[in-house]
Amino acid sequence: MAGLKRRVPLHSLRYFISMVGLFSKPGLLPWYARNPPGWSQLFLGTVCKGDFTRVIATKCQKGQKSQKKPSHLGPLDGSWQERLADVVTPLWRLSYEEQLKVKFAAQKKILQRLESYIQMLNGVSVTTAVPKSERLSCLLHPIIPSPVINGYRNKSTFSVNRGPDGNPKTVGFYLGTWRDGNVVCVQSNHLKNIPEKHSQVAQYYEVFLRQSPLEPCLVFHEGGYWRELTVRTNSQGHTMAIITFHPQKLSQEELHVQKEIVKEFFIRGPGAACGLTSLYFQESTMTRCSHQQSPYQLLFGEPYIFEELLSLKIRISPDAFFQINTAGAEMLYRTVGELTGVNSDTILLDICCGTGVIGLSLAQHTSRVLGIELVEQAVEDARWTAAFNGITNSEFHTGQAEKILPGLLKSKEDGQSIVAVVNPARAGLHYKVIQAIRNFRAIHTLVFVSCKLHGESTRNVIELCCPPDPAKKLLGEPFVLQQAVPVDLFPHTPHCELVLLFTR
Repeated sequence: MAGLKRRVPLHSLRYFISMVGLFSKPGLLPWYARNPPGWSQLFLGTVCKGDFTRVIATKCQKGQKSQKKPSHLGPLDGSWQERLADVVTPLWRLSYEEQLKVKFAAQKKILQRLESYIQMLNGVSVTTAVPKSERLSCLLHPIIPSPVINGYRNKSTFSVNRGPDGNPKTVGFYLGTWRDGNVVCVQSNHLKNIPEKHSQVAQYYEVFLRQSPLEPCLVFHEGGYWRELTVRTNSQGHTMAIITFHPQKLSQEELHVQKEIVKEFFIRGPGAACGLTSLYFQESTMTRCSHQQSPYQLLFGEPYIFEELLSLKIRISPDAFFQINTAGAEMLYRTVGELTGVNSDTILLDICCGTGVIGLSLAQHTSRVLGIELVEQAVEDARWTAAFNGITNSEFHTGQAEKILPGLLKSKEDGQSIVAVVNPARAGLHYKVIQAIRNFRAIHTLVFVSCKLHGESTRNVIELCCPPDPAKKLLGEPFVLQQAVPVDLFPHTPHCELVLLFTR
């Protein structure tokens, strides 16, 4: 990949690179004290010396183990591997410093658009006298870089389909579109964001498939059995693999044979080189199945992997959501924690809480933590993590937030301060969740985390900040966007987490 750095960047990058002048200068939040101020001081606007980005990075890198850069197992092929790199990691040609400038400029533009629209809804005249690059009412902090740039993913999902050579038992990532009928599965061992261990497991799964007499399931109605592979790892090097299999009309005895064959391959066969900590098998007749719809079957090894984060030991199930960049997640969660401003009189409401890390990391500073999560396994993980770490002031609820939240809020005493944290999937929050947050007056502070502030997530923010609207049942006072912090968890890609602080 290094030999390609001199090539002209993609057309899609030129526009963003032209905006790098918008990137915040290092002196935006200057301080040079040997002992940086506490987090609360920093976010309350206390004048201090140093750099917001550097302070967070320093706090979060402390104690982090270094990660190896993934080795590139072969020369980059200009026609297939390079094309895959351009799709999956479109910023790979840029230095990391340039990537951060691109992302900061993109996040700033998103906020400018969002603020302009909210101001119009609130009847505020948007003046054209202020330069566009400066037209932000909220405080936008410099982007926080990822401590790990290469091979940072702790979870990767590999597809099975026809490769460039036509072999249907190729394991990798897709190029092309189903609509155009030109989908090709390309091996991913050259991608900068995939760790060597993930690529190794994918390669051995491909070896297994090519030895198996059963065909892969490329299109559901055309038959076939073997489907995708998911690999999860932690910072200690433990590896969980999950194989998805379409049972078609196989009997239970025939299914048992296939499970034993793949188990033997990874325990005593060539796949033993992967050193898997655990291997799961899921029979699925749908594109995606939850554990409730089709249970994950442990073929061998430990049922969970564990991670150390923010002084907590965290349990992670095969189905549970966990940020894909562990070192970056610690920076993200520290940032969220500081923005909440919680204290011993505060109830922390953690919506879409996943394995509960944000709430549990702040439990000692709050009177109570209430978590809501759709995935049952993730809630079980959160409860285990709370018990293992001796946290007794937390409770976690399984189900859809739009169904649980209204009743949960009604049960709380009036006058008790509640701080809400929402970290929804890319699809955003259900409108009933927004209604419940807006209409519950005890919520004065809201921290909204988004990795893609487009579509439904944008609508969420607008409905949080728009004037009261009885037609939409938005009766409470609107929130005001006060601060925004971009946090990069996805080097080499255009994606970036944006943490937004709202108050009212």
